[in-house]
Amino acid sequence: MTTRTDDVDHELVRAAAEVARTRCRGDNHTMAAAARARDGRIVTAVNAYHFTGGPCAELVLIGAAAAQGVYELETVVAVGDRDRGVVPPCGRCRQALLDYYPELRIIVGGGEGEGEGEGQGQGQGQGLRAVPVAELLPSTYVWADHQLDAE
Repeated sequence: MTTRTDDVDHELVRAAAEVARTRCRGDNHTMAAAARARDGRIVTAVNAYHFTGGPCAELVLIGAAAAQGVYELETVVAVGDRDRGVVPPCGRCRQALLDYYPELRIIVGGGEGEGEGEGQGQGQGQGLRAVPVAELLPSTYVWADHQLDAE
């Protein structure tokens, strides 16, 4: 069961929407992501689409954050280009985000973790919610829990 919350970081949603609107051009970059660092900074990124399975915006965001010296993220949101609004992370991104940031919150649309578009009035707060990343994964697998301790 997903916990509904009212603590949606609207500045973060607007930052991702602005990147999607201004930086996502053509078929190579169709999604933008933004993260709030624990120190308050906002880090943004776009996906790198490729038919071989290029990285999603959320995965690029992990690297972009590290490149800027940000290793603790509190909240992440992804927004689609062409006013598609907030889009929940795919399964691969959910798992990677959980492994890197187990306490992370993800901003999703109002319906069962499915995206509801900014272009359809959702990006300004209607129907958006922030949920723990673990709640987006059924029967959560945490990679670190299954590693042998170095002796």
